[in-house]
Amino acid sequence: MTSAPGEDVRPIAARAALEVPGVAALQPVLADRLAAAASRLRHGAGAAPQPVAGIRAERVSEDGWHVEVRCMLYDGRRVADVARQVCEHVQAAVTTHLVRLGSPATVSVRVTVTRTLVPA
Repeated sequence: MTSAPGEDVRPIAARAALEVPGVAALQPVLADRLAAAASRLRHGAGAAPQPVAGIRAERVSEDGWHVEVRCMLYDGRRVADVARQVCEHVQAAVTTHLVRLGSPATVSVRVTVTRTLVPA
């Protein structure tokens, strides 16, 4: 499905996930890394916008979105609690963004924690 301009929810989801205490970074999947490398080869370094690492968003119907977040967390916090907070924070941020655009939609979020990091 096509999206209206401004409906790219990935930057909104990324910002929301990174605001949650305990989130160290977002983790791109191999496909994101390969796409970024191919884009740099085709368009030259820095010429093309890079995908938002660690976030995949797909419009699943006229009134629904599915967002996947892959993140790394700092050690010392309960992984389940932080993942739940990321899910809630991303869902609220994306829903609010879509409402502002005049296209309210149901937003489902799946969070995958790829690793925990010991703070330096």
